[in-house]
Amino acid sequence: MDSAPTAANVADVDARPSRLPFPYVVPLFAITLFSGSFLMFMVEPMIAKMVLPILGGAPMVWNTCVVFFQTVLLLGYAYAHGSSAWIKARRHTFIYAILLVLPLATLPFRIHSASAATPTAHPIAWLFVALVTSIGPAFFVLSTGASIFQKWFSATDHVAARDPYFLYAASNLGSLISLAAYPALIEPTLRLDDQARLWAIGYGVFALLALVCVALVRRHPLKAIEAAAATAAHASSDRVEELTWRRRSRWLALAFVPSSLMLGVTSYMSTDIAAVPLLWVVPLWLYLLTFVVTFGSKGDTARVLANRFLPLAVLPLTLVMIARLHGPVSAIVPLHLFVFATAAMLCHGELAHDRPTPRHLTEFYFWLALGGMAGGLFNTLIAPIIFDRIVEYPLVLGLACLMRSARAGTDQKRHLLDVVVPLCVTVLAILLITGIGGGAMNPRVVVVFASVLAVIAFRQSPRPVPFAVSVGAMLLITPWLSKADETVLHAQRTFFGVYRVSLDRNAQYHALAHGTTLHGMQALDPARQSEPLTYFHRTGPFGQMFAVLPQVSQTPNVAVVGLGVGTLASYATSDQHWTFFEIDPAVEHIARNPAYFTYLRQCGDRCRIVLGDARLSLAHESDTQYGLIVLDAFSSDAIPMHLITREALSLYLRHLAPQGVMAFHISNRHVLLNAILARLAASHQLPVLEQRDLFSGAGWPKDKTESHWVVMARADRDLGALQSDPRWSPPALTASTPLWTDDFSNILGVLSLR
Repeated sequence: MDSAPTAANVADVDARPSRLPFPYVVPLFAITLFSGSFLMFMVEPMIAKMVLPILGGAPMVWNTCVVFFQTVLLLGYAYAHGSSAWIKARRHTFIYAILLVLPLATLPFRIHSASAATPTAHPIAWLFVALVTSIGPAFFVLSTGASIFQKWFSATDHVAARDPYFLYAASNLGSLISLAAYPALIEPTLRLDDQARLWAIGYGVFALLALVCVALVRRHPLKAIEAAAATAAHASSDRVEELTWRRRSRWLALAFVPSSLMLGVTSYMSTDIAAVPLLWVVPLWLYLLTFVVTFGSKGDTARVLANRFLPLAVLPLTLVMIARLHGPVSAIVPLHLFVFATAAMLCHGELAHDRPTPRHLTEFYFWLALGGMAGGLFNTLIAPIIFDRIVEYPLVLGLACLMRSARAGTDQKRHLLDVVVPLCVTVLAILLITGIGGGAMNPRVVVVFASVLAVIAFRQSPRPVPFAVSVGAMLLITPWLSKADETVLHAQRTFFGVYRVSLDRNAQYHALAHGTTLHGMQALDPARQSEPLTYFHRTGPFGQMFAVLPQVSQTPNVAVVGLGVGTLASYATSDQHWTFFEIDPAVEHIARNPAYFTYLRQCGDRCRIVLGDARLSLAHESDTQYGLIVLDAFSSDAIPMHLITREALSLYLRHLAPQGVMAFHISNRHVLLNAILARLAASHQLPVLEQRDLFSGAGWPKDKTESHWVVMARADRDLGALQSDPRWSPPALTASTPLWTDDFSNILGVLSLR
């Protein structure tokens, strides 16, 4: 592999032009790149919040946004490389100055459903056009900044110009701070319109800083800049300057692995450990931090340490994953994050170590962007289609081990054991997976086997390839493992996550889980198959409400947002019609399969399912009035905030029959929504009650789970006997509780890390 240039070993260039006439050129370029990256990371969650009420929470909406931003980012890097290579410097600065100003005509941006043709006809095409015409121009210009300004800086005579990659650390520092600032400071204090105006001002500041940089570069003798770049290219050794396809492919792989791994560790932790909102922020923050460190002054030290410590970190994690240890969360989550950070530090450190001379700077960043985009699209779009469980995380973790460099002083001659050991580990892993799939392998036996394999693999750690193959084979066992107290009957993955239908140890119940969230359970005893269990038990809050409110139990029409296994269908009487609104077709497929659950089959034609985003679908039910509207969509880590805003509540009220009741199921380990609902009720002058049904010791049914419910109605009398029931009480409401609207919400304010 070609050795990497640093500030010390890049050849001196005598033909460099005179110093730029500005004493703060480095801070100027650094602040410009910092502000551009800050704006890029700020705008993505803003766009997601803008389109959510319009197009709903379907995965195609978020995937379209992801593809759009990744594509524009790659186009920005491609433009930076092409323009720097093929356009003369003076003309390039003039064109770029125009590009900087043009997006101001589209700011402040805002996406409204009335801004184009009706979005329901062709929602993806509408969204793409809306993104292109609103944020597209500004985001494209911002995406070009990191490469172009570093390229221009490298052609100056500044002492740091021969190795300008430290500016990339400043760029990623802006992304890192923006990532922390948006959920902590911006989202809780500003409405979307105010955020858009602030962003427009921020872009104006960036454009002004960028124009100052352009002016400084244009004041410099541009022909001298071009001559300096050409001279630098010839002065550098051919060995350093050579760009082979092998080297480009390695850049691509080194960028792909941490990008994929960042999303993979997030999916794994959310699915198998803790469904915590905003958990994705931490891996992304670490991802950006590793860029800051590795492209900074201590980057090479960080790379060497990561190369040394990755085997010591990944082997314990492998055993933890094989043993299916998910707690304590305070220990397991940091272990996953530490291994991810070490792997990202290794890959980004190798990229920084192998960075080319400034002549190839823009191409280098293009391959980094392409690799990062490939990693993101692989996890976001491809993995949910080709894998029925979280396979990409252990798979790419094994690839990360392959990115290690051989330890200095290690005998790198090929030995027979370099082939035999990984082959034996792989064969044993295949046998374990086969045994697990057939249900013939005791989990304790798996852990014992894995421990032996770990010792064998560790002995291979000085040799990256045999070690990576051995660890990768062990890691690929983990997706097919299940808990010791259950048998997995069916696993299915969609863009919403992984669903798992399981049979308990005593073969008494079937249960549906989405990650760590239970979505329903049914008894296998024929005499009890019509009983509602878990959160909907007849002795629980919902059962109490259904028993004492006749206008609820006798209403002809009931709407339920969220299907689960169809448990609530067991409450349907012979003269009622229940409509379930479900966003994921896979959930309907599971709930309708009589081999797993029979609630819907027992309900027959009295129950219908409407697929799609609940808020959009309910808006189309123009002629239907429901005596009961149940919202059961707030138990996982992905809270559909557009279902719990002032505008959403107004929609529910339009479809609520006179004397009707709305019931919100808000059981969640990490999010407290009762105060938000109390504020929403107050904004519409509605009476509201809540009940936390907590475990009460002896006499608690074993198939009943704790639950938290909030009910609303138009008048006090509509809540009937619930008002005098001591188990029900008005939720606490303080003056500081915000009113959530389509324009404002704050998930951090309701987060509870208990």
